[in-house]
Amino acid sequence: MTQAELREVWSTRINDYRASGERVATWCERHQVTPRQLWYWMRKLKGEDEPKQATNKPQWVPLQVKESTSDTASPLLVKVGSASIEIRSGFDPSLLADVVKVLKTLC
Repeated sequence: MTQAELREVWSTRINDYRASGERVATWCERHQVTPRQLWYWMRKLKGEDEPKQATNKPQWVPLQVKESTSDTASPLLVKVGSASIEIRSGFDPSLLADVVKVLKTLC
């Protein structure tokens, strides 16, 4: 028997074993093979049915990212005493600092 024929025979046996749902010992006894032979051929043929990848190099996939707009961003609510300030993206930090200082003195 050629190597290719032997591989085909064992490939068929392995598929039969997997489809049977039986334990290794039970299946092997019924088919007059040793568990050692079955495990050997399962390891030997593992991955041969799976397509081979041409390369293991990483591949890049283009990705488009939408930039968030200030209209969709949630505002930040700052409370100083009894006063509340709603802050949206793009605010002027120095103006906010001045407003908070004034509110601290008033509230």
